[in-house]
Amino acid sequence: MAYFEHNFEIGLKDIEKPNYLSNKSILSFFEDIGSYHSDSVKFGLNEIPETHSSWVLLGWKVKVLKRPIYGDKLHIITWARNVEKFSTYRDFEAYNQNNELVIIATSKWVLVDTTTGRLRPIPEEIMKKYKPDTKMVFPENESVLSKLADASEYQSQTIYTVQRSQIDLNKHMHNLYYLDIAYETLPKTVYENNIFDSFEICYRKQIRLHDTVKCYYAFENNIHKVVIKSLDEKIIHAIITFK
Repeated sequence: MAYFEHNFEIGLKDIEKPNYLSNKSILSFFEDIGSYHSDSVKFGLNEIPETHSSWVLLGWKVKVLKRPIYGDKLHIITWARNVEKFSTYRDFEAYNQNNELVIIATSKWVLVDTTTGRLRPIPEEIMKKYKPDTKMVFPENESVLSKLADASEYQSQTIYTVQRSQIDLNKHMHNLYYLDIAYETLPKTVYENNIFDSFEICYRKQIRLHDTVKCYYAFENNIHKVVIKSLDEKIIHAIITFK
């Protein structure tokens, strides 16, 4: 197995009130180290013109065990696991400067042909570069990310239009901004009175520049849920849950 490790320091842009590491910055750190790992095996962003392949994220599951704060130094470890024909998982562990395990996460990815835009089987020779392992940060019954279910009824809704600053190199809304939209959808009291140390994101259908989406909020089974749909409600773009 090949662990990939990197150090991060929590700065001003990474925190929310009062001085906690934000969930968005957690995802940003994990996204960065995953990219660094791909760079190290020569299957990263700079190699796309030759490989015609890009990793696309399907989902996150994150649990904060102890919330880091401004100025903390994080040592993050990541590795690939559970390779399937069309998808693979990547797990993460984050340790603070006292060597305490403070955050765990898993994520699911597929490989897309950048020429056709279609999924492609993950070549064995590519996964050998990552040296995947079976180690899981969550118990086995919680380590496979499935599609989150729509809510049975909603308590509120809002409308959101995607801006230029939210578009990534694939010309889709970047995955981090789905979390922003979810926070905008939560009722004010829910957003202000919760930290959300556990959350999941299921990405279903990409959102493009200037798309307008309907965002629904529901609270069921002690879980706060945001469902992002197309304006005509025919497409579910993503589901985000917090607890």
